[in-house]
Amino acid sequence: MQVLGSGLVFTSHLGAALDAANVRKMFKRICAEAGVGGGWTPRELRTTFVSLMSHSGVAIEEIARLAGHASTRTTEIVYRRELRPVITTGAEIMDKLFTGT
Repeated sequence: MQVLGSGLVFTSHLGAALDAANVRKMFKRICAEAGVGGGWTPRELRTTFVSLMSHSGVAIEEIARLAGHASTRTTEIVYRRELRPVITTGAEIMDKLFTGT
């Protein structure tokens, strides 16, 4: 919703332009009020997104594209912990090959 006269779409509670500090402060307040604690940062939403996509079996190339990464390298290096289902795919295939299942 645009504040009349300001030309801004999203503003602080005082009607000022949002900056990174405003967003972090508002996000922490929302998390605290939601009962998940005030120690979260907006950046962690990216990690959650990558984790959920990976857990759902989405290919790393698609995750990288959706996360706005120019290549899968950033996705693999920064979010390695969250890519378990993608990383284990190769091991599962090798297991099937060697066990004959």
